[in-house]
Amino acid sequence: MASKASTLLWGGRFTETMNDLMVVFNESLPFDKALYEADVRGSITFAKALRQLNLLTDEELNEITGGLQAVEKEWADGKFVIHPAVDEDIHTANERRLAELIGPNIAGKLHTGRSRNEQVATDMRLWARAQLDALSEQLRAALTVCAARAKEEIDVLMPGYTHMQRAQPVRFSHWLLSHATYLKGDLERLHGVRERTNCSPLGVGALAGNPFGIDRDFLSKDLGFSSVHPNSLAAVADRDFVVEILQWSSLLMAHLSRLSEDLIIYSTAEFGFVLADAFSTGSSLMPQKKNPDSLELIRGKAGRVMGQASGFLATVKSLPSAYNKDLQESVEPLLDCVKTVSQCLRITAGVLSTLHINPEKMKAALTADMLATDVADYLVLKGVPFRQTHHIAGAVVRKAEEKGISIAQLELPDLKEISPQFEEDIVDVFDFERSIERRNAQGGTSRSSVLDQISAIEAYVARK
Repeated sequence: MASKASTLLWGGRFTETMNDLMVVFNESLPFDKALYEADVRGSITFAKALRQLNLLTDEELNEITGGLQAVEKEWADGKFVIHPAVDEDIHTANERRLAELIGPNIAGKLHTGRSRNEQVATDMRLWARAQLDALSEQLRAALTVCAARAKEEIDVLMPGYTHMQRAQPVRFSHWLLSHATYLKGDLERLHGVRERTNCSPLGVGALAGNPFGIDRDFLSKDLGFSSVHPNSLAAVADRDFVVEILQWSSLLMAHLSRLSEDLIIYSTAEFGFVLADAFSTGSSLMPQKKNPDSLELIRGKAGRVMGQASGFLATVKSLPSAYNKDLQESVEPLLDCVKTVSQCLRITAGVLSTLHINPEKMKAALTADMLATDVADYLVLKGVPFRQTHHIAGAVVRKAEEKGISIAQLELPDLKEISPQFEEDIVDVFDFERSIERRNAQGGTSRSSVLDQISAIEAYVARK
């Protein structure tokens, strides 16, 4: 009777069964089963290449293809029966089941010249490529929501902040588009990550290359890859695409977290600018509470993704050449990261699309002191050097504070005491809409500038 060791792909070298603890420690099927579809697809392509080399007959290729498709359907239907201690990973499980369906003699030929080292690298790239495409669409959806809300609420004015202090008046749309700009950059970077992920390692064997002269260009094209990995030693160990996905995700999550932080602050009673009812929860003790839990979770999950990126870098930093089992640690963080980012993108789009805003609260938060820079600009147009106008505007603010009034309430004689350049038309400066419309250079907060930004995002999202 064959030992348990001999039932494993590599078991012929061993005479004793594997320790039960080592079985559990070594297996990856509990998480890498997510790669079942990619594994089947790669195996079918590899079988086609073996047929080109006459290492399979037409009949054997048809048997293998049909059997693999049946295996894939079992996974998809939730009917695949896992054999613990034998199915240590998705590749072993699929090959074991294939042998049961079509017989071991034909199924056993599928692994000719192929290693699990190249197989897992191929599966991960195929899986990741599909996930990156899905993330791209989710980012486009979030950008579409941003552009639509910005267009719809372009007339809403609010304070713009630096250092969390009220600075200058801006359009609500301008604030929203500031976050959309970060997301647009994330989408642009995603295209580069996707291109570098889309490189085929299939056909390199365990580390030294394929001994049968397999057509790697065919393998690459049949799987939709855009390039062939140029070095077999590197190909089986290359997880740079995982590092890039984790790092890209970390920056995206930093951007989503910053947006969430703004919305959390703006939703407090102290601000009252926004409310995201559909994505908020209540308190178990205080019935008056509406907690922005969706946004807080995004903020929290940003740290989770960043930890995965730094953790995996620590894994790969000192690995020797070619494949090492440490690389099994690339799968779980990749799977979890993609799931987390996808959820956060969809929640963000949902929050933004259902967000209730309070234009009256935003307008009430605008104060005349926020137009101090406009006072300085007014004097610039009167011929006063800006460095002097900045000092004069500061004196105007100080004078208003001394009198206990806003700068808009200062009388012309008070202003002329500070600078003789002040004239009757200074009253025109104290208009928030006018201040905003003066910021009409490219990227500014004026209506025309904001509309240009919206059009640019809409055009970018429309491109494929």
